[in-house]
Amino acid sequence: MNDPRTILHRATGSAPPSHYGLPPDLLAKARARVARLAGVLGALSLVAILLNATMFREYVHSVVQPQHLLAVVLSLVVILVARSRRIADTVALNVGLVYEVFLCWIVSFAAHHADVVLFGRPPEITWTSMIIVVFPMIVPLPPRRLLAASILGAISSPVSLFVLHRMGKFTLTVDELVGVSISPAFAVVLAYFGARMIYAISLDVSRVRLLGAYQLESRIGAGGMGEVWRASHRMLARPAAIKLIAPGQLGEDAHAVLARFEQEAQATALLRSPHTVEIYDFGRADDGSFYYVMELLDGVDLQELVRTHGPLPAPRVVHILRQACHSLDEAHAAGLVHRDIKPANLFVCRYGSDFDFVKVLDFGLVKHETAPEEIDPDLTREGSLIGTPAYLCPEAITGKSPIDHRSDLYSLGCVAYWLLTGELVFAAKTSMGMLTEHAKSQPIPPSQRSELVIPEALDRVVLACLAKDPTDRPEGAQELAARLKRIGLEKPWDNGLARAWWELHRGK
Repeated sequence: MNDPRTILHRATGSAPPSHYGLPPDLLAKARARVARLAGVLGALSLVAILLNATMFREYVHSVVQPQHLLAVVLSLVVILVARSRRIADTVALNVGLVYEVFLCWIVSFAAHHADVVLFGRPPEITWTSMIIVVFPMIVPLPPRRLLAASILGAISSPVSLFVLHRMGKFTLTVDELVGVSISPAFAVVLAYFGARMIYAISLDVSRVRLLGAYQLESRIGAGGMGEVWRASHRMLARPAAIKLIAPGQLGEDAHAVLARFEQEAQATALLRSPHTVEIYDFGRADDGSFYYVMELLDGVDLQELVRTHGPLPAPRVVHILRQACHSLDEAHAAGLVHRDIKPANLFVCRYGSDFDFVKVLDFGLVKHETAPEEIDPDLTREGSLIGTPAYLCPEAITGKSPIDHRSDLYSLGCVAYWLLTGELVFAAKTSMGMLTEHAKSQPIPPSQRSELVIPEALDRVVLACLAKDPTDRPEGAQELAARLKRIGLEKPWDNGLARAWWELHRGK
């Protein structure tokens, strides 16, 4: 039977837990360091080959140099293994340990052979000791594994000298044998204690990143309200995304931002629409960081979708907007106003067997519709605007009307405009200019700014959402969804079309 943790990590695209004891992102960074170290050592070996072929070419006939070429080949192999996505992190790191051992033997034999042939005596110190000491400082691996690799690498010095003696290259004495063994022995001791210290630090970092029952794995995003990390439950086969913020990074605004952050988690947790991102848990870590755990979505936000693939066809836009309305309708019925509806906060994903399934994110600026704006002075600064200028409703700018659920509909109209045209409603050069345009200027119909076919009925719905007077907009998200449903489309967007698009563009 498959280990559920293995199933989880296959699903999320991260490496499974291993006997190395490090989280997947630290393992990935360790293998990247192995690749870089192999690149440096391979380059040095190549330089040695070039020097022997030029400056020291008179000695090449008496000194065999295939060792350097072998080191270059091995370095290239290790780089390919460490960079291959098909090879597990632990396998790549094991290959790195084997590479360390082989490199020590190559360097020892090359150095001893050269000095014995050219000068009649072995060198007291070789680069082998340096390799043994440096490797654990660059790659955090279990100390016992590194100790074994270090010992196997260290014995290359006396053994290679003994081999040269048996080949008749020179006469080996006990003093010489002891002399070449001292430096590698000290290197092994330093490497072991260095490995213990560095590995312990890595484990401490891993433990600090345990939030409740979840293990942080890799950062997948960052924004004004904190960082988002890929995470896994330590016992359940369920991937998750964790949004967190550390108060130490916020300076004087720590209390206000943390309060708003907690508000986001509580507000989102109350909502049950399948089109609102689901919250699993939230709390505070031992270091004071606030976090909440939400479902890990497999998809892309609408901002990135349009930037990457261009404006969307009208049927697909209608399909997306109706789902967003489902989420907002529930929030509005509960007296909550999102206040930051924008493409980056609307996510289309693969959700089970459904494609182009919409999730509304980031309720961090949510407020109760009946609550005055100054209900909590710690959450908003006096005179400041809350929201994103390109999607901000006129009443939030002028203050002539209260902020209510129809403010979200204006922002959703701006999102629809972006999806249909790939352009902002008002493309001013500055934020202040954009706010002025939203407050005073009338928008151009989307159909006049797009080469795609946009039905006149959809034009009217979008412009209705963008009305300056809130009373001229649809009464609510449910009414807006009904208007969108009544638009006559020759071929409505469905799950079959969505699946075909995802298989073509997202490889799903």
